[in-house]
Amino acid sequence: MVMCLFIASVPAGISAHTVLIEAESFEQLGGWVLDQQVMDTMGSPYLLAHGMGSPVADAVTTVALPGRGDYRVWVRTRNWTATWDAPGAPGRFQVLVDGKALDPDFGAEGAEWHWQDGGIIQITGSTVTLALHDLTGFEGRCDAVLFAAGPGFVPPNDPKGCADFRRRALGLSKRPEKAGVFDLVVVGGGMAGTCAAVTAARLGLWTALVQDRPVLGGNNSSEVRVHLNGQINLPPYPALGDVVTEFDTGKKGNAQPPSNYGDDQKLAVARAEEHLRLFLNMHVNQVDKKGHRITAVVAVDTRTGRAYRFAAPLFADCTGDGTVGFLAGADYRTGREGRGDTGESLAPPTPDNMTLGSSVQWYSVETDAPVPFPECPWALPFTLETCQATTRGDWDWEVGMRQDQIADIEQIRDHAFRAIYGNWAFLKNYHPEKERYAKRALGWVAYIAGKRESRRLLGDVILRQQDIEERREYPDACVTTTWSIDLHYPNPENSKQFAGQEFRAVCDQRPIEPYAIPYRCLYSRNVSNLFMAGRNISVTHVALGTVRVMRTGGMMGEVVGMAAAVCKHHDTSPRGVYKRHLEELKQFMRRGAGP
Repeated sequence: MVMCLFIASVPAGISAHTVLIEAESFEQLGGWVLDQQVMDTMGSPYLLAHGMGSPVADAVTTVALPGRGDYRVWVRTRNWTATWDAPGAPGRFQVLVDGKALDPDFGAEGAEWHWQDGGIIQITGSTVTLALHDLTGFEGRCDAVLFAAGPGFVPPNDPKGCADFRRRALGLSKRPEKAGVFDLVVVGGGMAGTCAAVTAARLGLWTALVQDRPVLGGNNSSEVRVHLNGQINLPPYPALGDVVTEFDTGKKGNAQPPSNYGDDQKLAVARAEEHLRLFLNMHVNQVDKKGHRITAVVAVDTRTGRAYRFAAPLFADCTGDGTVGFLAGADYRTGREGRGDTGESLAPPTPDNMTLGSSVQWYSVETDAPVPFPECPWALPFTLETCQATTRGDWDWEVGMRQDQIADIEQIRDHAFRAIYGNWAFLKNYHPEKERYAKRALGWVAYIAGKRESRRLLGDVILRQQDIEERREYPDACVTTTWSIDLHYPNPENSKQFAGQEFRAVCDQRPIEPYAIPYRCLYSRNVSNLFMAGRNISVTHVALGTVRVMRTGGMMGEVVGMAAAVCKHHDTSPRGVYKRHLEELKQFMRRGAGP
């Protein structure tokens, strides 16, 4: 396939011979991986050279150019460690045109995403082979490559101008294509969203499951590798959890080999449902509304950039970040409420912005011969006193608790990279007992951050610590939570050693008796047709500590799927289910949605 991307409607001052190639659209990604985590802040997915210190295979594509002659090449990239004024540029890569490298190395300058000038090259044919050639294996990143024939043309870098330029350069319509009209659109394919979609489909609803990654399961996928926690099949509705079981491999342990997390198993269950359509690699970034109701969501294909519109009378936000609710203007909270506001003994005296952090887990593997690891002067510096003498990183390699888990997620994840690589370099090269690590190599480092908390969408009930510990009874009690009130904080010793750049966490776990949370936590109080399930439901920060584990979230999804069926049958809203049809929902919960 020859890639030929021209300006569809040429803005003033831009040559018609300008050609934009989005990195994520390359025909062969080689060893580069697609990262969509910061689409909403920097405007696009990008390719990441995630080689854990070994250069990855080239990403390659073929580009058709409109004519021979001189072209200036621009590459959108950044030096990811410049944020910390760290020495060196670990994310360096070359751009090869017909096998010849452009003069500069890319990813070596600028802390922010920007267009780096690659100089002028002469094109003598109608097509060229374009390749991204990684030089380090340390997280080089490329958003796009631009061939510009116009003299003096500089591509725009401001968010609005860049977005408009992309759309025109790729010939994308302002109007999204129709993906279909459904009974229910579920956004987010973690355990909560997948269980919601499968349950609704089994109850006869034509359901769309829109997921922005190539796999299902969220934190329980091979991309993040957290095992499932929380108990299922408990009173008052022992059938809740039957769908969760179908996605559960039964294997315990975090940061284990990918087969433990059953990516294929999850996809097979979802694809077996006649009434369910699965849309992978589709990122929702727009909501259409009429009054207090969502009429459609718009998702962008992360490989092609094409936009699709999903219409329905009902929507479920299972994104974790509360993305659909946020775009729809739903009420939400972030951070920790103050004790004076909620009366919770575990809340801080005054509200703040601290959240539970994101884990970037990793492990090493034993090899037959010594394996070198390069120096990492740009990473966090370690000493014998500060190094972590371990061969794997579990949940407690946790970062970003003092940062915005949405706006700052690239920096949060990258800080974890600096900690992991810096620590491993010290163990391999400087530790007094470095022979213990000589034959070990990094086997896996997550590049998708495993988030615990960001936005919490508000429902008709906001669950608090007192409700759980005092076992307050609600008439709409549904999903039973069993996990402790598990709150995470920066590890004090790690914070002291790294002056606020901590990367390790501690947890404070307060056991609870099994407690059934109310259904009214599972829909928005001000967006009338929006459900939610997972870690973005209507709870305080403290109460999130018990409901956020994934088997519990999966049961929330089952209840949302059942409530959606009641909504369809009676042409009512999520709130209307509680007010007028609660007994029917209870009948569904007693029956369950197992196969």
